[in-house]
Amino acid sequence: MALAPIFFVLLLGYFAGKYHIVDNTHVSSLNTVVMSYAIPASLFVATAITPRQAMLAQWPVLVILGGAMMLLYPLWYLLQRRVLRTSASEASLQALTVSLPNYAAAGLPVALALLGPGHVVPVAVAIAAGSLLPSPVTLALLELSVAKQSGGAVMRAARAVGHALIKPIVLAPVIGALFSLLSWSLPSVAVASLRQIGQAAGGLALFVTGLILSAQRFRLSWNVALATIVANIVQPLLAFVIALMLGAPAAIMKISVLMAALPSGFFGILFGSSYGMASEESGSTVIASTVISMFTLALAIAWLYG
Repeated sequence: MALAPIFFVLLLGYFAGKYHIVDNTHVSSLNTVVMSYAIPASLFVATAITPRQAMLAQWPVLVILGGAMMLLYPLWYLLQRRVLRTSASEASLQALTVSLPNYAAAGLPVALALLGPGHVVPVAVAIAAGSLLPSPVTLALLELSVAKQSGGAVMRAARAVGHALIKPIVLAPVIGALFSLLSWSLPSVAVASLRQIGQAAGGLALFVTGLILSAQRFRLSWNVALATIVANIVQPLLAFVIALMLGAPAAIMKISVLMAALPSGFFGILFGSSYGMASEESGSTVIASTVISMFTLALAIAWLYG
C-alpha cells in the first residue's frame, strides 16, 4: 500500500514522457512548480505547526542523514577522480547522485503513505540536510570547473553556494523550523492556503521524476551497478550504524534509515543540465537505483516496520 501508488505515478510520468504525451525535454517549468511552490509549501506548514519539543527531537535525523551523505560523497568523488580519472565536474555530479537520496520527490509520499501526515517533519529535515550539505558542495565544484575553463574567479563558486542556500526548498523547512522553535503560531488561514498547493507536492514530484527519467539514456556499467548498490544498500546500512552510535530512539532510527533507503535523487541530472554537462553515468544510476528500489525499499520497510 505504501509503494504501489508511488511507483504507479512514477511509471505514469515515465510513459507520458517516453511516448511524448508530455514533453520530457523541457521540464524546468514543472520542476519549478514542484521545487519552488508545492514541496516548500508542504514542508513549511509541516514544520511550522510542529510543537517545539517535537522539533527539537528531530536533531538525530539531521546528524544521521547528514553523516551518511557526507561520508559517501567524498569517497565516491575520490573513486571517480583517482581510479577512473574523470573530470572534477563529472565526479561531483556522480557523487551527488550516489549520496543524495530522492528525499524531495519520493520521501514525502513514502512517509505519508507509510506513517501518515504526522511524520512529514523528518522528511523536511532530510531535504534540508541534502540541500545544505552535498548540494552546495557540488555547485561549488561545478562553478570552480567552469571558472578554470573561462578564467573566472572563485567568487563564482561562493555565489553558486549562496544561490543554492536561498532556494525555496531550502528556506521553507528552515523558516518553518524557526516558527516551531520560537513557538510562533501560524494563522489557520495561512495553513489552509499553503496546504492547498502543498497537497500536490507528492504526486506531482513523482510524475516529474518519471518524466526526467524517461529522457535519460541508460547504459549499465560496473560503475553504475556499484553506485546503485552503494545508494540503495550501503547508505541505509550506514545510516543504521550512525543511529546506533548516537543511541537514537527507535522511531528516529527507523525514519532515518527509511529516508536513506530511498533511490538516488535527480539533482545531479538537473545540476549537470544547468551547466551544460550531461552525465550519462548519473542518469543511468538514477534509473537503475529507482528500478532496484522496488525491491530494496520494500525490504527496508519490511525490516523496519514489519
